[in-house]
Amino acid sequence: MKKLINSPASVIAESLAGLAGAHPDLLVLGDGAKFVRRAQPKRGKVALVSGGGAGHEPLHAGFVGYGMLDAACPGQVFTSPTPDQMLAATEAVDVGAGVLFIVKNYEGDVMNFDMAREMAGRRVETVLTNDDVAVETSSYSTGRRGVAGTLIVEKIVGAAAEEGRDLAALKALGERVNALTRSMGVALTSCTVPAAGKPTFQIGEDEMEMGVGIHGEPGRRRVKLASADAIAAGLLQPVIADLGAAAQGEAILLVNGFGGTPLIELYVMAHAARRILDRSAVRVVRSLVGSYVTSLDMAGCSLTLSMLDAERKRLWDAPVHTAALRWGM
Repeated sequence: MKKLINSPASVIAESLAGLAGAHPDLLVLGDGAKFVRRAQPKRGKVALVSGGGAGHEPLHAGFVGYGMLDAACPGQVFTSPTPDQMLAATEAVDVGAGVLFIVKNYEGDVMNFDMAREMAGRRVETVLTNDDVAVETSSYSTGRRGVAGTLIVEKIVGAAAEEGRDLAALKALGERVNALTRSMGVALTSCTVPAAGKPTFQIGEDEMEMGVGIHGEPGRRRVKLASADAIAAGLLQPVIADLGAAAQGEAILLVNGFGGTPLIELYVMAHAARRILDRSAVRVVRSLVGSYVTSLDMAGCSLTLSMLDAERKRLWDAPVHTAALRWGM
C-alpha cells in the first residue's frame, strides 16, 4: 500500500485539519474535531447538516459553505459518524429556524442520525437520499443506497435554505429532488482502505463491476471491460428505465469520478453519455464532471441524472461557495 499518510490512525484528523487550514474563510473545525461547520453562519436560516464515513471526499465536508451545508460530520473511513458528533454539529449551527439532516441511505448513517434527531430536543427533519438504481430494495437491508445524487440534493436544498425557506418546505424540496434523481456506477479497480492495507475486492485486468457501491460493495454483475460508449449505455439504461415517465425534459448530468480516474477519462464518459441522451427524451441543460463523491482510490465513475423544472434549475444555478464547489460568486 502506497499512500500519502503518516498512519491509518491519524489520517482523518490530519485531513480535516488540512481542509480547515486551507479554507479558513469558509469553514472551521468544531469542538473536538467532531464536525466541520460554516465559518460565517447566516442568522434566521434553516441549518443543513450531513455527514458519513470518510473516504468519499469532497463529500461532505467539502460542501460546507455558502449555498450548501452548514455542517458536516465525518466518520472514520467508510464508517458512520456517531450520534454525539451529529448532536454537537446540530447544536452548533441551529440558529432557531430548525435543522435539516441530509442522510445517505446506509444502515449506520440512518440509525445514528435518527438517534441524534431524537436526542436533539429541537426541530429537526430528515431527507434520505437513495438514488442508486444498481441496488433493488429487496436485495439490500435498508433499500437503495445514497450515492452521487446526494450532491445534487445538497446543492438545490442549500440554495433554497439560503433564500430563507422554512424547514417543512426544504424537506419537501429535498424529497422531490431525490425522487427525480438516479445514479449507477462502474468500478475498474478496487479501493484500498488505509487500515486494511489491501484492496477491498479482487478484479481482473479485463473485468469491471457494473453497479458498484461507493464503499466497494458488489454491483449488479461483473463483466468484461468494454468501451466508454458501451459502459455509458450500460449505466444510463437502468437510470432512464427507473425514472420511467419522469425521464423526459431538462436534466442535470453528473459524471462523478470515484477517485482513481483521471479527468480526461471522465470527459470521455461525459461525451458518451451526452450522445446517448441526445437520442432520448432527456435534454441535458446542466452538467458537472469531476470527482465529487469518491471511494478513496477506486478507478471508475458513476452517471447521475436529476430531472429539472424551472425552479430546481434556478436553485442549481444559484451562487455557491464551498471548498469543492463554487460558481456565481
